[in-house]
Amino acid sequence: MTTTATTPLQTLYRPRLSLLTDLYQVTMAYGYWKTGQAERPAVFHLFYRQQPFDGHYALCAGLELVVDYLRQLRFDHAEVQYLGGLRGADGERLFDEAFLNYLQRLEFRCDIDAIPEGTVVLPHEPLLRVKGPLLQAQLIETALLNLVNFSTLIATKAARVCRAAAGDAVLEFGLRRAQGIDGGLTASRSAYLGGCAATSNVLAGQLYGIPVRGTHAHSWVMAHHSELEAFRQYVRALPNNVILLVDTYDTETGILRAIEAAQALAGTGQRLLGIRLDSGDLLALSRKARELLDAAGLPDCKIVASNDLDEYRIAELKAAGAPIDIWGVGTRLVTAYEQAALGGVYKLAALGNTEGQWAYKIKRSEELIKTSNPGIQQVRRFYGAEGQVLGDVLYDELSCPDGELDDPGLASEPQATEDLLQPIFRAGQLVYDLPKISDIRQRAQAQWYQLDMSDLRLHYENRLLRIKTELIEAAHSPTER
Repeated sequence: MTTTATTPLQTLYRPRLSLLTDLYQVTMAYGYWKTGQAERPAVFHLFYRQQPFDGHYALCAGLELVVDYLRQLRFDHAEVQYLGGLRGADGERLFDEAFLNYLQRLEFRCDIDAIPEGTVVLPHEPLLRVKGPLLQAQLIETALLNLVNFSTLIATKAARVCRAAAGDAVLEFGLRRAQGIDGGLTASRSAYLGGCAATSNVLAGQLYGIPVRGTHAHSWVMAHHSELEAFRQYVRALPNNVILLVDTYDTETGILRAIEAAQALAGTGQRLLGIRLDSGDLLALSRKARELLDAAGLPDCKIVASNDLDEYRIAELKAAGAPIDIWGVGTRLVTAYEQAALGGVYKLAALGNTEGQWAYKIKRSEELIKTSNPGIQQVRRFYGAEGQVLGDVLYDELSCPDGELDDPGLASEPQATEDLLQPIFRAGQLVYDLPKISDIRQRAQAQWYQLDMSDLRLHYENRLLRIKTELIEAAHSPTER
């Protein structure tokens, strides 16, 4: 089990984030406590309903942040004191003193199972399964959604961008346009996990061990008497990190001046690593830059491009043959630009009683996509003879205790299987070894590039489908209304 003395969330905020929740989670917890249901066993699943970016699947992310949050889950005196000051519509205290004392003594005791970060996932597959006392499982809903939804969204976007770059390095440059401090940090972590080679975000580099990269801004050039002087001074100041931004005034002239300034590196063992294009016609300018650099004997000098790039623009430039080596992607990556949120949800799927029996639950809706799945769910991934993914099967662990699935609906005979949800916490204790972020990134890249987008589908095990159908029919009966 991996432990750290100080975690990123502790470093950034405070030892605990127990109030990082919606008020209704606390009022429901109070209701469970007051009606004697606080300790009733419950199972919740966190999942998303629709593919982001009109794509085929998503890249699961955020688990390490979830672990960080849950390991610190306690209500301290200041938090309880704040809750004690809340008032109802009649001006009276919202919560009893006894409930506040209960919260202050609360110890997290849930079991958490999760799909590891960097795994390709499909709609309706539980990314997290929470099993434990109803009150506790309810209280953590908002924080878990906050930590998983955005991370998964940005990791997926990064994977799409990196796939479009087709092996070229992608640098995440989005901090200045990110939605706040934590939006920037989480985006940097998720973008690296999704395949970006480095970030410009130095704090993310420190907290998460992500490689950091950067050049200089237009202001560096504008702060000097001439563009040539600016380049020469930069070469003197950072001879081992020379990438020059060449479009402050006239791009072609800027390229020539960068070549001239780089001559100072001759014989030093250092060289001009690259030039950066941040505006204009990137196709035409990159072609001209390559021509001038090659003619100057600098064939190894890289061309870096930025300026509102995303997977669509990169794919266009690649298809047109733009000789760009490195892509700096900012706003459209860290904000997920065309999609504001993943839309993950957290739904109750089973409630237990004192005899150890489970009653399965669904959320029914007129919209089929919003009708949830019941049971204590697990996802089994099937592989073919050559290691290719054949598909995923959602099943209920109680109705399939031996692991034998009833007609998973896969076209071919599998050669191997893997249950995706893995134990993370047991009775509130961490039992999972958190991998290095570089290992998560490697897993993500392997999965993203391996899977045929048109083939990966989620199948439902027949017994689970029968249970769901029965619950839907019961929800329509007069006795249930």
